[in-house]
Amino acid sequence: MSVVIDPSFDPVPSLAQTTDVVIGSVADVTAAPVRACLIAAEGDLPACDHLDGQTRESLAAAGFTGKAGQTLRLPGQTLCVLVGTGTGITSAAELRNAVASFTRAASESDALALDLTGVVSDKLNAHDAALAATEGAVLARYRFEALKGEAKNVALKTLTLGVADADQAAAKEGVARGLVLARAAALSRDLGNTPPRHLTAEKFADIAAKLGPEFGLEVEIFDRDALIELGTGGLLGVNAGSVDEPRMIKLRYTPEGANANTPHLGLVGKGIMFDSGGVSLKPPTSMGDMKMDMMGAGAVFSAMLGLRELGVTNKVTGWLMCTDNMLSGTATKIGDVLTIRGGKTVEVKNSDAEGRIVMADGLVLATEEADRPDAIVDIATLTGNAMAALGLRTAATFANNDEVAAQLAAAADLTDERVWQMPLDHRYADQMKSNVADLSNIGGPYGGAILAALFLNEFVADVPWGHIDIAPTMEVASDDLWRSTGSTGFGARLLTELAAAFTAPAATDAPQSSEMN
Repeated sequence: MSVVIDPSFDPVPSLAQTTDVVIGSVADVTAAPVRACLIAAEGDLPACDHLDGQTRESLAAAGFTGKAGQTLRLPGQTLCVLVGTGTGITSAAELRNAVASFTRAASESDALALDLTGVVSDKLNAHDAALAATEGAVLARYRFEALKGEAKNVALKTLTLGVADADQAAAKEGVARGLVLARAAALSRDLGNTPPRHLTAEKFADIAAKLGPEFGLEVEIFDRDALIELGTGGLLGVNAGSVDEPRMIKLRYTPEGANANTPHLGLVGKGIMFDSGGVSLKPPTSMGDMKMDMMGAGAVFSAMLGLRELGVTNKVTGWLMCTDNMLSGTATKIGDVLTIRGGKTVEVKNSDAEGRIVMADGLVLATEEADRPDAIVDIATLTGNAMAALGLRTAATFANNDEVAAQLAAAADLTDERVWQMPLDHRYADQMKSNVADLSNIGGPYGGAILAALFLNEFVADVPWGHIDIAPTMEVASDDLWRSTGSTGFGARLLTELAAAFTAPAATDAPQSSEMN
């Protein structure tokens, strides 16, 4: 069957969409056609021309109490959107949420304005406030409409932020950083939302080869023949049922002046472009969103595109392990044994536990790098068990090193991409024993997220390592503050902040191998 894909289709349309964020005065905000007024649930109403004559009672009669996220439009020559802040704004996360609520309430406008002078304080400085406001507005206005005949979303062209004169320089720096971080999330969302036939592993590699050098990255693409030569039996085994070739995409960021003592972070991303489950076929209800099974690779790629612009001084190398997982007469069978790069063998007891198999090759390659990373972090839409444990708002993390875990948590706090560290409990490792191979790719019916992490831990040697399971957070079914319907792009901003602040950890704290054999 031949299916025609428009050759002009762009899987990353967000690159062409820009928002001009202007740092101005309170007067600039007052003169804007659409502005926000932030109101807490208690206390005096803020000074705002549009609130003249209003009282708490009159606003409550209109259904507005100041509850966090609540909005009320006050029409007039200037549209004023009242935005509830609950107990008030004391953090970047609270401001990001409030600005997102404002942006959605004024969805028909391409120009918005907000006075930040009332929220800048000793708890939230001007830099962080401007950064959060920029992210909240840009990400809340995101829509993936590249395949629609007519785009209905109104692009946000201008955002004006009122800031005191003394804070304007810091605010401009915050805006610049916020735009890079928002772009990373938007690009990752683009990749996750793109249909699988429009974004095969080969096409993803073509995008990386084109964009990487433009953003200061060295890019190496490994096709099937190169992967055979490397001995990446995990990636090739998962690809066995597909008509589309696999690709490994290697990205390298080297800051100016880097030397042997410059901290080096390795990132490995799961890039299953579509996951049918293979021979262990998924039920139809579980297959609809499996175009997003490549969001780990999407997060790594999108994050690395921003490193040069942010002036990151650490070295960062990424390995994107890309293929689809399809059912056919050539697909890997249950009971087959795959040989991972480095020689360790894996019995496939469930072909739908494929992500950990392709990631194993990437982890081994990272440990073998001549300039070995000081730490490796992998990110993957890996297990439904993480969803069962943590719901749909929090990603699971695991680590063999406390410093790596702490750095992941710090980056998550900065970006409000919530994570929760789970135990890397080696007592469960015996469940992955195999009678015919070094280990099997699944264990028992319980603790699946832990077992998946233990499997990955088998391939990191003695390198400090962390793992982010983003299966719970890869998408939202409807708009949720600054998270827009569809792919969330979760992890792109987190990894960017991680790379920027990364420091080389001490030796690993936990046992490196389960010694199952």
